[in-house]
Amino acid sequence: MQHTIPKRKKVYLSEDVYLPRDISWLHFNARVLQEAEDKRVPLIERIRFLGIFSNNLDEFFKVRYATIKRMGQLAQTGGRELGGVTPVELLTRLTELVKSQQERAQTIYDELVEGLNAHDIRIIDEKQLTPTQKKFARKYFIEKVSPSVFTLILSDDRPFPHLRDKSIYLSIKLSSKDKSKKPTFALIEIPSDLVGRFIQLPGRGKRNIMYLDDLIRFNLRYIFFTHSFDEISAHTIKFTRDAELDIESDVSKSFLEKMVDSLKDRRTGDPVRFVYDTEIPSDEIKMLLNRLDLDNFDSIIPGGRYHNKKDLIDFPAAGHPELTYDALPQLYHPDLNLEKSIIDVIAQKDILLFFPYHTFSYLIRFLREAALDPRVEEVKITLYRLANNSRIISALINAAKNGVKVTVVMELQARFDEEANIRWAEKLEDEGVNLVFGVSGLKVHSKVILVRRREANGKFKNYVSVGTGNFNEKTSKLYTDYHLLTSDERITKEISKLFTFLAANYKVYKNKYLLLSPFSFRKEIMQKIEREIKHAENGKKASIWMKINSLCDTGIIQQLYRASDAGVDVRIVVRGICSLIPGKPGLSENIQCISILDRFLEHSRVYCFYNGGKEDMYISSADLMARNIDYRVEVTTPIFDAEIRKQLNDHFAILWSDNVKARCIDGEGNNRYRTNDQPPVRAQMALYEYLKNE
Repeated sequence: MQHTIPKRKKVYLSEDVYLPRDISWLHFNARVLQEAEDKRVPLIERIRFLGIFSNNLDEFFKVRYATIKRMGQLAQTGGRELGGVTPVELLTRLTELVKSQQERAQTIYDELVEGLNAHDIRIIDEKQLTPTQKKFARKYFIEKVSPSVFTLILSDDRPFPHLRDKSIYLSIKLSSKDKSKKPTFALIEIPSDLVGRFIQLPGRGKRNIMYLDDLIRFNLRYIFFTHSFDEISAHTIKFTRDAELDIESDVSKSFLEKMVDSLKDRRTGDPVRFVYDTEIPSDEIKMLLNRLDLDNFDSIIPGGRYHNKKDLIDFPAAGHPELTYDALPQLYHPDLNLEKSIIDVIAQKDILLFFPYHTFSYLIRFLREAALDPRVEEVKITLYRLANNSRIISALINAAKNGVKVTVVMELQARFDEEANIRWAEKLEDEGVNLVFGVSGLKVHSKVILVRRREANGKFKNYVSVGTGNFNEKTSKLYTDYHLLTSDERITKEISKLFTFLAANYKVYKNKYLLLSPFSFRKEIMQKIEREIKHAENGKKASIWMKINSLCDTGIIQQLYRASDAGVDVRIVVRGICSLIPGKPGLSENIQCISILDRFLEHSRVYCFYNGGKEDMYISSADLMARNIDYRVEVTTPIFDAEIRKQLNDHFAILWSDNVKARCIDGEGNNRYRTNDQPPVRAQMALYEYLKNE
């Protein structure tokens, strides 16, 4: 669905003008690592950012690295998808970048451990236990850990055991002083998902914390008491698999059945990364690599004593709340309160919710009202990622039990949430909810609710929520997202048509106001950029500002380069991937780009085109990526309300003025903090104050 770009000057597809998305993604994860390094961030929050860095890297290898590996195995060239480099070349570069970042992460981790010591919090290993702590560690292991421990003896005459990529393992070597006896090798899976990764030990004065890995190390002789050995060693290894789903085409199976089968296959996906403790004996690592059958495409990365540092996301405060962020109480919207019906308010005016600053409970109340209002006849919603204990689901079930016709469009291919969404789908189906599983070949990534109510005059009226983020109570406290509540018929009629399309995919409607992927979004965005180009060429003011997560669609990028060449002022706040290279002479002098990382994850997407002073402004579920534009159902909705348009302009102005947490995007991955002579502005805190003062 690529569209022809009007010619101005030739733009080549090369790294001079287009940074490979995966290199750019690693530049983004380096910004996460900066937060772990930043001494202005509270100490335990820095530790948690190190966990986020590690978790991001895990998902990168499971998805992107695995995809590039597949392309390399098929001898594909890469082209647009990889920024003009071959898969094998890119894999080599990615591995080198990751190794460099891992070394930096280890250095930061060591510094953070020293910082904890300065606050009387010690991370100790099995060799540092006091007699009292040894008794505690033994009892804790026997009562809480040992029932969950899987110990796997390795033998040449047995198949190598299946390794889970969510887990880490202790690779065990049992040796005898008698050199004629071969060593015994074993693996122990660390059950951190069942008992937690960090154990707080008893002790006076200082707080002592121990990794579960080391607690198990302390109890190794108890585990292997039936074996004969003189020495025992344990080193951590980690194994990552390809997480792409291959969905079969068996027409005799439902889509739900195909998804269940594909998830089973994911557990045995091809290896893409192996990380190990550099202290591991050479014969042991040689045996593991041989038995795991790792090939030239696999990323083999030496590391430190501890892996799965993603668990640091849940590092305990250890009695030191001052080492974490101060609480920011969520705010109430000035037009919404418990004394008024949300639906009645929306009937009179548009409302913009801004999470996590506003409380997510407004969306729950919106659905609860719909469940209890006898005049509401239908509720429709698209669901992509849900909280573990979802009040959204309970409100929908409540509505169904009260006789409301409830339709849920459930996306079963929400990556890493597939199993959870299958469980939710089965629960909803049991409660009589009408389920729709999206569109063949497309992911439904839109975030919309439609409530249909019969008014006092007997006519039906639609009420809509359309947003940039998931209906997820947990992430709503961490991710910045907008949700527009409206009864404006220009929007609600077209949202209603969208649900008709999702239920009957052959009915595709033209829209006048909404920009829908994969139908009109690309064409409309390209035309709006073209309009700004024409304004600039005619000597008029021309500008574009965007707030997005990712920018890597080559067609859009080249159109933005054309806009820069014409003199259009382009300002972009991007959280993650940015394949566009801003500020390059002869290419993008008029494009400025910053990235903001702070205590909240910047997730909202907003597009604004000056349009000769009659701004076109949209909030969207879509980023500027080919997958969002061409392979997903996304909703980009115009903002008509003048008050909300002013709010969004003000919000962007605050973001753009950030000189504390903003980094300059330069295409080199330098991630230089943006500084100037102005008073310090930390955008997220300034936005909180802005909303608090409304």
